[in-house]
Amino acid sequence: MSNIFDVKGKVMVITGGGGILGRSMSEYMCEQGVKLAIVDRCREAGQKLEADLLAKGYAVKSFCADVLERESLEIASQEIVAEFGGIDILVNAAGGNMAGATIPPDKTIFDLDMDAFKKVVDLNLFGTVLPTMIFAKEMVKNNKGSIINISSESAIRPLTRVVGYGASKAAVTNFTKYLATELATKFGEGLRVNAMAPGFFLTEQNRTLMTNPDGSLTARGQSIISHTPFGRFGDPEELCGTLHWLASDASKFVTGTLTVIDGGFDVFCI
Repeated sequence: MSNIFDVKGKVMVITGGGGILGRSMSEYMCEQGVKLAIVDRCREAGQKLEADLLAKGYAVKSFCADVLERESLEIASQEIVAEFGGIDILVNAAGGNMAGATIPPDKTIFDLDMDAFKKVVDLNLFGTVLPTMIFAKEMVKNNKGSIINISSESAIRPLTRVVGYGASKAAVTNFTKYLATELATKFGEGLRVNAMAPGFFLTEQNRTLMTNPDGSLTARGQSIISHTPFGRFGDPEELCGTLHWLASDASKFVTGTLTVIDGGFDVFCI
């Protein structure tokens, strides 16, 4: 039997590749033999990752585009196809949060900054929908492709504080399920759409919420760990196995799913 996990030579586009989780996923998939197109609005972050991966002998190129700007994405798509010949895998990893879209302990829902809330929803939801609309067109041409969206633990279980982030990631999960049916029924079974829901991983975005300057846990960090059966945060590399599975033919009959990677947080009960 052939290696159903083989992704050698496939072209993978990753948005937000310059972040901690995006960088880890990018490097791992390059190790597996993909040709990588990094799409990031921060040109310097994309170029830094490109240089690091090129130094290891991988086939990689960065493209500067904003996931909320159609024209920049269309230009990036054209350049990616010219460089690599097509697109096989799309990882929508761009996303984030901001202080105004959260509700700290000393505030209430009535203090929510609606402008910030909208920006977070735009980034996480529309920043997934728009790249999909652009890059999936190339997949449709070949009647085959795997789209992998990055959802969140907060999409499954509403968490305190992160109201904007949780709402937008719940929408990403819903969009994933919708799009799985949309693409398969109209363009064939070769088009698959799935999502990953990371639990708690230390990133630049949440590090100050989880840990103190000396590295000890904050009250929120302690609460999360106490409700995680594994008793720790996740390592970025621990997302890579699920990503590899969803990107390869090993998941050929899998679409519309949400795979949780959280050390058991979602199933914890007292």
